[in-house]
Amino acid sequence: MSTPSAPTPRTRVVREPQRAMYDRNVINRILDEGFICHVGFAVDGQPFVIPTSYGRHQDVLYIHGSAASRMLRNLGDGIPMCVTVTLLDGLVLARSIFNHSMNYRSVVVLGTGTAIDDREEKLNALRLLSEHIIPGRWNEARPPSEKELKATTIIRLPIQEFSAKVRQGPVIDDEEDYAFPVWAGVLPLNVVISEPIADSRLADGIGVPDYVKRYLRSK
Repeated sequence: MSTPSAPTPRTRVVREPQRAMYDRNVINRILDEGFICHVGFAVDGQPFVIPTSYGRHQDVLYIHGSAASRMLRNLGDGIPMCVTVTLLDGLVLARSIFNHSMNYRSVVVLGTGTAIDDREEKLNALRLLSEHIIPGRWNEARPPSEKELKATTIIRLPIQEFSAKVRQGPVIDDEEDYAFPVWAGVLPLNVVISEPIADSRLADGIGVPDYVKRYLRSK
């Protein structure tokens, strides 16, 4: 059983604190379900927020990008960063516009990332990123070439200072609005896996692999 971590002054949720969670298992489940993180940082006083892919191994987050990108050039030098992941689960339609909301799960991780220089560690991190998105693909696809490895930067960020915020459940209206004659409720939103579409230049005799046929992104 996971033990909740004490929030820091930077990660303590101030608005709607009842939705805050500081349990590492909760954080890990949200990170493991998401696909895209947003990385915030500042360069010469200018804030940037960049979306990119990521992967997690135990208590470390690995962030991927081009070696030429502004984000990874600067983060590799140890600039403080903020990484966020948000999963949208539903639209909450209240009787009043003011009380409309969303059901969601989000994570914020703060820290200082460092660039990975070791070749084997970089390869392992790329494998983690690939397996995070679609398990089984790494063992079948062509591995990165030396040129591709050099053109890729991976940032390692320890998951040490973090918090989650979760909103689940029904509409919460003001008592006087419950008699208002309009439909209210939750419209669930889910990732739907559709039929795979083969590439137009796929060679004859290559079928859809089981990890694609059975792909599932569960909570």
